[in-house]
Amino acid sequence: MKKAALMLIILGCLAGLSFGRNGNIGLGLIFGEPTGLSGKLWTGKTTAFDAGAAWSFVSGGFFQVHGDFLFHNFDIFKVDKGKMALYYGFGGRVKLADQTIVSVRVPIGISYQFEKTAIELFLEVVPMLDIVPATEVGIGGGAGFRYYF
Repeated sequence: MKKAALMLIILGCLAGLSFGRNGNIGLGLIFGEPTGLSGKLWTGKTTAFDAGAAWSFVSGGFFQVHGDFLFHNFDIFKVDKGKMALYYGFGGRVKLADQTIVSVRVPIGISYQFEKTAIELFLEVVPMLDIVPATEVGIGGGAGFRYYF
C-alpha cells in the first residue's frame, strides 16, 4: 500500500510539471519536522495548489505527503521590492508511520517573492485534525523556499 501511494504521488508530481509555463511552478525545500520537498502551482493571481513530501527521522521516523489549496492576500503587507502575501487555505495530509494517519490541514502563512529572481520564501503554521484512525488535533509548520520556472 505504501509503495503504491508513493508511486501515485511521484507520477502526479511529474504530470503536474508538464503544465508549468511562465514561472507558475515552484519547486524547493521545506524545513521543519518533518523536512522534505515542496511544490507550488499557481492557478491564478491569488490562488495556488501546494504539495509536499517530507521525511522524519525522529520518534521512529515516518513519511508524509500533503496537498493544499491556497488563497493569497497581497494587500496586507507593503514592501518596497518584490511581493509579500498572507496566505491561508485548506487541504489534506497522509502520514505513513506505524499506522496510516489521514488529516485535514488549514495552513496559514506568509510568503515573500523577490522582484528580480524567481525565488519565494515562506513561513507557515498548520493546524491539523487527524480523522483516521482516530480523531486528534495537532499543529505543524515549517519554513522554506521555492524556485520558479
